[in-house]
Amino acid sequence: MSQYNDIKLEPRLFINNKFVDAKSGKTLPVTNPTDDSHVGDIQAAGPEDIDDAVAASEAALKGEWGSYTGAQRAKCILKLADLMDAKAAEIAKIDTLSMGTPISILNYGLLPGSSAILRYAAGWADKIPGESFKDDPAGYYTIVEHVPIGVCAAISPWNATSLYIAHVLGFACAGGNVVIYKASELAPFAALTIAGLIEEAGFPPGVVNFVSGGGETGALLASHMRIRLINFTGSAFTGHKVLALAAQSNLKKVILELGGKAPAIVFDDANFENAIENAGGGALRLTGQTCVSPTRIIVQKGISEKFITAVEDLYRKTAENVGKSPLDPTNMIGPLANLANMKNVLSGIQSGKEGATLLVGGDRKGDVGQFVTPAIFVDPAPGSSIWKNELFGPVVVIKTFETEEEGIELANDTEYGLAATVFTTNGARALRVSRKLEAGIITVNGFPTTGQNGPFGGMKGSGLGRVGGQYGIMSYLETKSIAINMQV
Repeated sequence: MSQYNDIKLEPRLFINNKFVDAKSGKTLPVTNPTDDSHVGDIQAAGPEDIDDAVAASEAALKGEWGSYTGAQRAKCILKLADLMDAKAAEIAKIDTLSMGTPISILNYGLLPGSSAILRYAAGWADKIPGESFKDDPAGYYTIVEHVPIGVCAAISPWNATSLYIAHVLGFACAGGNVVIYKASELAPFAALTIAGLIEEAGFPPGVVNFVSGGGETGALLASHMRIRLINFTGSAFTGHKVLALAAQSNLKKVILELGGKAPAIVFDDANFENAIENAGGGALRLTGQTCVSPTRIIVQKGISEKFITAVEDLYRKTAENVGKSPLDPTNMIGPLANLANMKNVLSGIQSGKEGATLLVGGDRKGDVGQFVTPAIFVDPAPGSSIWKNELFGPVVVIKTFETEEEGIELANDTEYGLAATVFTTNGARALRVSRKLEAGIITVNGFPTTGQNGPFGGMKGSGLGRVGGQYGIMSYLETKSIAINMQV
């Protein structure tokens, strides 16, 4: 822990542009998954705290923020992006402390990506479209406007704190909304560090509030009668609870991103090295703790033996780095987020042996920290748990196919529908297959992405709604029709 002696951790809530003590009096411990040490305690928001955050948000919406132009809103968002860039080294170090994310991934991927999202979202603040219709047979001139939803809340996971903050704050605030943001109780300190930048960025009091807590706090947000939208990213099990609470309260709008079991179809003609890196190695990114990880690799028989051997070599080499410090700039794989997730992954690996062959890895490494060696399963039986269930760890299952139709059928054999990838040098095939895949995010010859302009979200059991691109701003707006009787 001596490497973190220069870090100051903020445990309080951020409401109305001030850090305040939680009225609930409750705290939650945060543990370092690298060495099991106690990082600190955060203050958990209770009912009175959430009411305070909502009241501050409503006051901001009715006050100064409600009169801001799009250009003024954009200025605040852009300033926040600049401040996050300036404080990136500190934010990254704090995230390694409570999440164990390798600092190289934070410095060269997650944090630059977060400020880029904020800058992109800011560009939409003064470009929200509208429509008008003048040829109504009844003599009405109709104006269609897109207006802020109001008080929006977000319940976010622990795997990419800054990215989720950028997506929620960037697009919600660009649309003129106010936000109550709850980061994961497993990794809250980076979010609270960013909270400390809100006032300096120029946001008026109450526009952006940060609360901490576990499931109880999340339930208070999902069920609050004066919150008009809830954005949740996490497990399907909890997502269903959030949806039910939203419906049972005030029928608030819901955006859900509930994970996946993403397929990667690798055809014989694929660029081999690229397929190994992005399909074979995709589940190693963030130690497999990403919702879009290609964890089901479907490889055509002509290259299957060569492909499996190459992926096995990659996983064995990666296993040598498991257990290294997240502050080591050469390390690209960290621990699992907490003890519960490690137990879930190890249990899933054990169950997976009943329906598939474990080729390599799948063991806990050491007795300190939540480290698991990357695992490869091959030849899964139809309907086997390792083929169907999301583990959220560095585990892939590889199955072979012969025809294009068979590959598509295998890829769609899941209740999830978030992401899918296709690896081929045949452009017509890439488009043909992409159109038949049942997923909201399709990527050809790369790790799953939408780019800044594309919408991010899933089909089937992977959620509701979209974020990112033009859809990102529209998700935080209500559509209003104004009809003017031109005969009066």
